Amino acid sequence: MKFQENPDLRTGKVGALSRYATGKTASCMETFTAAILEQFPGTTPLQNFLATAGELTLEQRKVIVQQALILIEQNYANLPLKRAMHAVNPVQRLKMLLQTLEQPVSAMQVAEVEFHREITEIFMSVRDLHTNYLLPAPFNDKTAFLPFLVENYFEGAQRKYLVTRVRDSFNHPTLVPGVEILYWNGLPIDRAVMNNAHRYAGGNREARIARGVQTLTTKALSLALPPDEEWVVVGYRTLAGEIEELRVDWLVSPMLPSLADKNAGVESCAQTIQGLDLEQNITQRVRAALFAPKSRAAQNAKSAKSNSENRVDVIKSHLPEVFEARVATTPTGTFGYLRIRTFLYWPNDTFVEEFVRLISLLPTNGLIIDVRGNGGGHIANCERILQTLTFKSIEPTRFQFINTPLNLDICRRNGPQSIWTDLSQWVESMEQSLQTGAVFSAGFPITSPEACNAIGQRYFGPVILITDALCYSATDMFASGFQDHGIGTILGTDGNTGAGGANVWEHRHFVSHILPRAGSVYESLPNDAGMRVSIRRTLRVGPREGVPVEDLGVIPDKRHFLTRDDLLNSNVDLINKAGSMLAGVCPLRVLIVTVNAITSEQSKVITDTQGITRLDVYLGERPIESIDIQCQQTTFTITKQSADRSDLLILGFDGTELVARYRTTVGVGVGDV
Repeated sequence: MKFQENPDLRTGKVGALSRYATGKTASCMETFTAAILEQFPGTTPLQNFLATAGELTLEQRKVIVQQALILIEQNYANLPLKRAMHAVNPVQRLKMLLQTLEQPVSAMQVAEVEFHREITEIFMSVRDLHTNYLLPAPFNDKTAFLPFLVENYFEGAQRKYLVTRVRDSFNHPTLVPGVEILYWNGLPIDRAVMNNAHRYAGGNREARIARGVQTLTTKALSLALPPDEEWVVVGYRTLAGEIEELRVDWLVSPMLPSLADKNAGVESCAQTIQGLDLEQNITQRVRAALFAPKSRAAQNAKSAKSNSENRVDVIKSHLPEVFEARVATTPTGTFGYLRIRTFLYWPNDTFVEEFVRLISLLPTNGLIIDVRGNGGGHIANCERILQTLTFKSIEPTRFQFINTPLNLDICRRNGPQSIWTDLSQWVESMEQSLQTGAVFSAGFPITSPEACNAIGQRYFGPVILITDALCYSATDMFASGFQDHGIGTILGTDGNTGAGGANVWEHRHFVSHILPRAGSVYESLPNDAGMRVSIRRTLRVGPREGVPVEDLGVIPDKRHFLTRDDLLNSNVDLINKAGSMLAGVCPLRVLIVTVNAITSEQSKVITDTQGITRLDVYLGERPIESIDIQCQQTTFTITKQSADRSDLLILGFDGTELVARYRTTVGVGVGDV
């Protein structure tokens, strides 16, 4: 084995930024650090950052523990499930910690970092990425990172680890994209990943492994303490086949300016409907700032040049941070490809409109929707777009509170006039729980059934959904809704999704919006600390009605094991696999509808169809015509009783089976649709 030269620490001549590396390594670190400092002022080595950790007073520590105890014991919807599934007791641990703090002499002997570690471990013990302790300053806006990314793939049954991105300013001669990671701080990489995974809150084994890989090189310090080590020693196989070892320092940076939350100032109602993996959201945006768009553009250019079978035609999105749309040509055909990177976008109408616009521009013979790595966002976004992919009526996810006196008080005080959200429909079942002994309230949707079905189907071809174990929260809900309504086939690159089944609220909103009154049990946390809690758990619908999403996740219908080519060449094998699955769907359905207004009362309707034998037409929910399809294009006229707007509904049948549903509005001010 060939090793990089070790530093001579005894000389005392090596600077703080590179004292653990010399020669080419030191030069790379110095150049990289200088470039990072220029782009992101305030970046510092981990060892320097740790020296700035503050000191919480004893009373401030007590407040943190007391507020955590309230959230976990009285608000946390998944507590019974977590106690049973993971054999944990976070309530007892918090009570014991609080008792320790009542003994001030022994309490203050514990360093602040160790106090944060204890609280973090208690929250992590429930393995719920919605239920977090958010560390106070100076941790709350910092991220620790290394200048490269590691991803995993399979070679046969063996999982392997590859460097896929390197920051351009870290110009090392052998640590480049494509090298295989073998060791991490002296541990075989598989073991290092599993050790790292145990520090994070994945609800199932697949999710924990995915977190273990992702957080090897990027750590959001607002949710997890800094690495124990100040640098990592990476053992890897170079592209030339030699084994080398390299030391790389951890750097710590403030939250990057480009990552400022664009949703911070939106209405409180947007905050009530969140289903978001905060850590994944932070990590995804930090990686984008460090490695994109240059690396993504370069990777796409390399893929297009080296693999003509998978050339791509990009469709420009109005929301490029949310959607990536393109036409993908595979050996089995040309299909639409739509990547949804996040559901965290407000207002919801804009998100839905852009989704509809993009799918209408993609090929009609098959659509690949890729939600890998999507940590969720607004629940209404994921539930409202399901209707555009199917002729079936969408039944939204049901949400339940855990029955506690405090949750009942919250629901009673937040009715139709609440500045937070209307929770009145949950009150009756919660009041009855004293007599019934029910652990949970009745389940009600957050997104109304009307909103989930107001648009109707807009894409009529077959659809494949690609998932992985980093799909979480609202993305879990999207995947479960996709599966529960039989919209298409789910192709997973992991054996499960991240399994986050809840609506999450932040502690600060309990203080400011939910129970903002004198004598409230909630009080502000010191030094900008924060907490989040799964307040309402989700239940699936359809054939799996009543099954919780939490920890169980969504099992894909088929599995694709990522290949080396997938990691280095824009998921070439994955897209080919999805294309072959779409090519095998038969028969192909097409329904394209054009409505041209003739007068305020009359409109001409032109339909182009495939795989459909009959159209039933409804105007204002009343049947007006049934048409047997004789050729691909059919034209007919509809007449309204007045010039007012009316809903036009067209149902497509293949024989007696309903296979397509199109809805639009005709009337005053409505032209071509």
